[in-house]
Amino acid sequence: MASVTVPAIRAPSAGHPVPVTEPARTVRVKRGAQPTHSPLSSFEQFAWRTFRERVTAKPPDPTLEDNLVKAHMRIRADEYMAKVYATTMIVAIALAVVGGVVALLASSGGALLIGVVLGVVVPVGGTFLAFLVLRGLPGSTASSRGKNIDRRISASMSFVSAMASADVNIDQIFKELSKQKIYGEVAEEAAWITRDTELLGVDILTAIKNGAARTPSKRFQDFLQGVVTTATSGGQLKPYFLVKAEQYERENKLESLQRVETMGLLAETFVTVVVAFPLFLVIIIAIFAIIGGSGGFMLEILWAIVGAMIPLSQFGFIFFMYTLAQEI
Repeated sequence: MASVTVPAIRAPSAGHPVPVTEPARTVRVKRGAQPTHSPLSSFEQFAWRTFRERVTAKPPDPTLEDNLVKAHMRIRADEYMAKVYATTMIVAIALAVVGGVVALLASSGGALLIGVVLGVVVPVGGTFLAFLVLRGLPGSTASSRGKNIDRRISASMSFVSAMASADVNIDQIFKELSKQKIYGEVAEEAAWITRDTELLGVDILTAIKNGAARTPSKRFQDFLQGVVTTATSGGQLKPYFLVKAEQYERENKLESLQRVETMGLLAETFVTVVVAFPLFLVIIIAIFAIIGGSGGFMLEILWAIVGAMIPLSQFGFIFFMYTLAQEI
């Protein structure tokens, strides 16, 4: 391990009108490694230069800052908003070109009104949608991380309880948990706690408290807050870990059972809505086409059902079932 000397700055007190530099402390990093900042990409630097004054004109949104931390997106809120504005500007230019081409093609074909509507709706609607998606990306990423943590928390608590049963120190438990990549985002949260203790020199309880404040998972947050409360109140952590491991295992079994029941209900719905209903609809429309005499119009409806309705509904059910199966 190599060492890096970091000066500690103490806040001004009554006897010291200016900040006082305390003796430097040493934190450990891997041999050959140096603390670095997260650099901006070329596009992010362009966005920052272009929209810096706009994003710094008012204080950053605290919710956005919180979501960026929970999503582990290493960028400040004002820098991210500059990136959002730059990306939205590029999307607006591209959609304006597309909308103009569509308007010209429609007007040359005689549909002037449709061309004008599409030429306005496509750029404006697409730009607004792009801004909303980019603005909400940190929140959705943080929510996705929270779901991944909840899926792996039961298995990771079994690992933690096993380490605690062997009388391993709490800081070493989180360090070993951070090395177990099989636990996914739980290991990532443990790695941040280990970073705070070994690199930043924070005590383990403060690091756990900070981890509870920045994790996107409510269950993992409750677990970390329980660790701090148990340790500060003089309780034993080993029984606490064992109880939480049993609790999360029981909750995981109940959630898995609920998802399986939901998948069974969706399978019955699939047979009714996607298989039986389109079949009866095709038969009924074919009979109407033969009896009513409006074969051309009915034929177009049949093509729409066979070519669009059935495939889209099947792909929709497949995607939803796949997403639900990933959470089991």
